[in-house]
Amino acid sequence: MSSRLPRGLHKAAIVSAAFLAAASPALAGSPTPNPGDTAWMLTSSALVLMMSIPGLALFYGGLVRIKNMASILTQTFTIVALVGVLWTLYGYSLAFGDGGALNAVIGGLGKVFLKGVDANAVSPTFTPGHVIPEYAYFVFQMTFAMITPALIIGAFAERMKFSAVFVFILLWVTVIYFPIAHWVWAVADPNAIVDAAAELAAATTDAAKQAAQAKIDAATSSVGWLAGGLAPWMKGVGALDFAGGTVVHINAGIAGLVGAIMVGKRIGYGKEALPPHSLTLSMVGASLLWVGWFGFNAGSNLEANGTTALAFVNTMVATAAAALSWLLTEWATKGKPSLLGLISGAVAGLVAVTPASGFAGPIGSLALGFIVSPICLFFVSKVKNAIGYDDALDVFGVHCIGGITGALATGLLVSPALGGVGITDYTNIAESYAGKYDLVAQMIAQVTAVVATLIWSGVGSAILYKVVDLVIGLRPAPDQEREGLDITDHGERAYNY
Repeated sequence: MSSRLPRGLHKAAIVSAAFLAAASPALAGSPTPNPGDTAWMLTSSALVLMMSIPGLALFYGGLVRIKNMASILTQTFTIVALVGVLWTLYGYSLAFGDGGALNAVIGGLGKVFLKGVDANAVSPTFTPGHVIPEYAYFVFQMTFAMITPALIIGAFAERMKFSAVFVFILLWVTVIYFPIAHWVWAVADPNAIVDAAAELAAATTDAAKQAAQAKIDAATSSVGWLAGGLAPWMKGVGALDFAGGTVVHINAGIAGLVGAIMVGKRIGYGKEALPPHSLTLSMVGASLLWVGWFGFNAGSNLEANGTTALAFVNTMVATAAAALSWLLTEWATKGKPSLLGLISGAVAGLVAVTPASGFAGPIGSLALGFIVSPICLFFVSKVKNAIGYDDALDVFGVHCIGGITGALATGLLVSPALGGVGITDYTNIAESYAGKYDLVAQMIAQVTAVVATLIWSGVGSAILYKVVDLVIGLRPAPDQEREGLDITDHGERAYNY
């Protein structure tokens, strides 16, 4: 089994498991996958793959100049293929394997080359007694690992050599992505907790009670440090990230900003117009992203149930609100509503709702969508121009800033008082049990996750960019950049008229 644990399961809520387990012994034994859950997870995996190719490829491709279209498409497709291989060989093991004494920070090597994973292996979901085939979980998480580094290339689009992109991404997913995925999403098996809780409820001697409690403690402590709130100041309150606000968007966004600064500005940036060559293709790409994102967010529940529907609805309404909000804000401030602004707002909404999608209520998600777009618009227009960095396709301004907004808002919107689901104890059997929600403690956990991701990815990415620059160089020669990377890197054009 994978070691992933129910999101939002705080140590304070685990006490109830013993009583619930005693009330429903029917869950004892080895659970088997539900065909509906399995079908949904495989469908979600295909949807998330579609987000990368062709969704992100077309979205980014339309935003660059025509001489770099094939370059963007090639980089995106190559990253998907490269990460798929790395994930299979060792990435899955590092992200979701058992790291032993180092499990708080990294998984182990027990699943390299998919050792121990076969058609009979299962992974737990977030409901005791429910599992999915581990192959389904493996491939679902693979698609997240694929799209995250692909997001980064938009920041330094049109000016980084293909060879440099290839080596940097190989290093980045290994050193940055796999550890952060483990920090946030490597959590305990709720079935193990329920079994131990049942033993505790049935124990009649102090020795038996201590042994059962030790099993519960072992299950809940063998987690990523952000998921389990293992830092002293977090006091056992884990960070909430339903589908990747920190792991995907903040992570990729800050890496993109560092890359944009270290690679340098495009030739002509700030001196000549560098317009998108096809907003039509970008609109198609954004639309595919929106559709695929239902697999991204709703699929992250790992089951097909009410929470899945909640995440689906939240994804829909937050995106609609953010697209409209960006359009109206731009219309009011610049005098005209633009297609580019509309689709940028949609992506900002998708990013912001990602960590909150299974925790917030629909009205909270709607509010989040309306709020995030003006914030991101401020960063991509005012802040970027004031500082002068060339984040070509606004990876930092939309993904990092939108991800931070969503991650922090999740700590608020999970509150039942604001329509959220509360800090749910997914070890319940007989009935739903809401653990204690502490606003201050939860916000400390959310801020910790944001800052940790910014530091690890920001500093780590800077080191990796420098290494790649020293070994093979980051940028093409000026005349090659002017000619376009389609020809100089790949010897072909996206269009031949």
